[in-house]
Amino acid sequence: MARHKKSKAEEEADPDLDISSLIDVCFLLLIYFLVTSTIIPRETDLGMSLPAAAPSTEQPKIEPMFIRVDAAGTIYSGVGAGQQQLDSNAGDRNVPLLDSQLDLYAAAARSADSKPLVQVYVDPGAKQQRVIDVLNALAGAKITSVTFTDLVE
Repeated sequence: MARHKKSKAEEEADPDLDISSLIDVCFLLLIYFLVTSTIIPRETDLGMSLPAAAPSTEQPKIEPMFIRVDAAGTIYSGVGAGQQQLDSNAGDRNVPLLDSQLDLYAAAARSADSKPLVQVYVDPGAKQQRVIDVLNALAGAKITSVTFTDLVE
């Protein structure tokens, strides 16, 4: 009896896709976009020095500037009869009148060899975005001593 050898046909291998070069390209694109993108500082990066829990015994050399934000988003400067309305358009993120007022106050404080101090009163009904606009204006004027108060009337 003759033995018949049955040979199996060679199985065709599934075509493989070599993606090792694609990984290199992806990493190069990732590095490119990381290097070329600009980093915009967020409001949390403003570097404000908020007051401590214990009151200070040292009196400031210059009177603090008071800023009030009402429920409608209008920004006021000063207290009492000397209070003046600065920026009233709550939809506009730019506050040019507040910027100029803060620049004048910061220059006066620095010329008196003192650190500018700002006290901010915010109405409970005011939008948080308007408070952030005020903080951005303070950071633009390089004022870092900020106190939130509830004593302005």
